[in-house]
Amino acid sequence: MGGDRRECRRCVLDTSAADITFDSEGNCNYCSEFLRRFHRSGIRSDQGPALDELIDRIKRDHHGKRYDCVVGVSGGVDSSWVLVRAVELGLRPLAVHMDNGWDSELAQNNIANLIRGLGVDLYTHVIEWGHYRDLMRAFIDADVLDIELLYDNAMLKVNFEQAARFGVRTFLTGSNQATEGILMPTGWNWMKFDRQNIKGIARSSGVRLQPTFPAIGVAHLAYFRLVRRINAVPILDYGDYDKESSISHLEANFGYKRYPYKHYESIFTRFYQGVILPRKFGIDKRRLHLSNLVVTGQLTRDEALRELEESPMGSSRLEEIEFDYVIKKLGYSRTEFDDYLARPGRSHVDFPSEKWVTDLLKRGRSFVRRSA
Repeated sequence: MGGDRRECRRCVLDTSAADITFDSEGNCNYCSEFLRRFHRSGIRSDQGPALDELIDRIKRDHHGKRYDCVVGVSGGVDSSWVLVRAVELGLRPLAVHMDNGWDSELAQNNIANLIRGLGVDLYTHVIEWGHYRDLMRAFIDADVLDIELLYDNAMLKVNFEQAARFGVRTFLTGSNQATEGILMPTGWNWMKFDRQNIKGIARSSGVRLQPTFPAIGVAHLAYFRLVRRINAVPILDYGDYDKESSISHLEANFGYKRYPYKHYESIFTRFYQGVILPRKFGIDKRRLHLSNLVVTGQLTRDEALRELEESPMGSSRLEEIEFDYVIKKLGYSRTEFDDYLARPGRSHVDFPSEKWVTDLLKRGRSFVRRSA
């Protein structure tokens, strides 16, 4: 670490994380808050009765229907393990995948092997590449941080739409406390259901959001949750989720191929986290992912530090190969993209947004809690 950058003594988050503070022992507020919440929730204790009750309710609510849950799959370990657990628990899942043109070959093979091995149905939503490329270029030209908002937002909409289509009220997610429970540092991403922000950033480059693009906003989210009564359930929190043992099971039974880091099943995500975030915004998301594994006992701090010494892309040669591939696919020259990386970033709040709605709702909930 250079300059006056300081690192947590318990995890590996450092002062690149906004609002980080340290106690007298040198432990940061991010991992300390997570551990208090983690132990209070009892997530790693015996969740058998709660899980049994959940599965019984899902089966009862969907009696006679073709599917009783929807599972979004990316080819990554968390979503893959959710699909496996759903089948093991006797559920009838519909696997949902969104193809935005950036799937790695490993991800495609992992998904195909899972679907074939588990004997479940797969729905794949393919986004028209030309429009998606234009949207990505708009985000890049706007210099905003969360380019992945495009994929994450659309994937949410596709999952909710498929659940509504089949009358399914349960959306099983790979979100979990064991590997991603530490709160995302302020400024490291943007809220994932901000359709207006996508529209506004696109419009700044003269791009009109096509009606066929599956974008979700606050009103859509309210409709799916309150009217269609679709609940997102983090099923991996119902028990002791260990990432390494899950990967080993997937490898042994489904021919699963692992990735070097979390969320690297997408070629662009790998480039985004390995090149754009560290070079343009000074953010290494591996610190967050590795910290979560350290504080939940799935990795030692020394092991995490050794991983951080390596290139986020694995090697300088791979970085150059993927750099050329990504910018060519997006239609940039090397000079244009180097100029982009050198420019300062801009805030998402510089563009139209629905964040004011969520902020208002949060203030309302806080007021109700204080008044109770």
